[in-house]
Amino acid sequence: MEGVEEKKKKIPVVPETLKKKRKLIYEKAKHYHKEYWQMYRTEIRMARMARRAGNFYTPAEPKLAFVIRIRGINGVSPKVRKVLQLLCLHQIFNGTFVKLNKASINMLRIVQPYIVWEYPNLKSVNELLYKHGYGKISEK
Repeated sequence: MEGVEEKKKKIPVVPETLKKKRKLIYEKAKHYHKEYWQMYRTEIRMARMARRAGNFYTPAEPKLAFVIRIRGINGVSPKVRKVLQLLCLHQIFNGTFVKLNKASINMLRIVQPYIVWEYPNLKSVNELLYKHGYGKISEK
């Protein structure tokens, strides 16, 4: 009996390595929150300064889009089929993140009747990845 009680007392509730990991994760999250908050406040400050000077402020163009395929492939021209393949939209309701540049925007225009796309915010990205998905980085 005494040996069992001693083992229970010796086992720590949370190992030290987990405590360090948790602290590191917390610090990273805190840093990202601070960074996003500063970016948000900078946008507001720039708009107010421009308005005060009698000018207009145009925010930077988004660099990322989330694209979802909404139609099938029956009766689709080969060019549209190839663009859908390049965007990795093989099935209906598949979705991908696309970096926006001139070439990718032109590709999105070609397949416009078959897709919907929008600029994601941080909340929607978190929900998509946590609930429904997985990420591929460099084809891995």
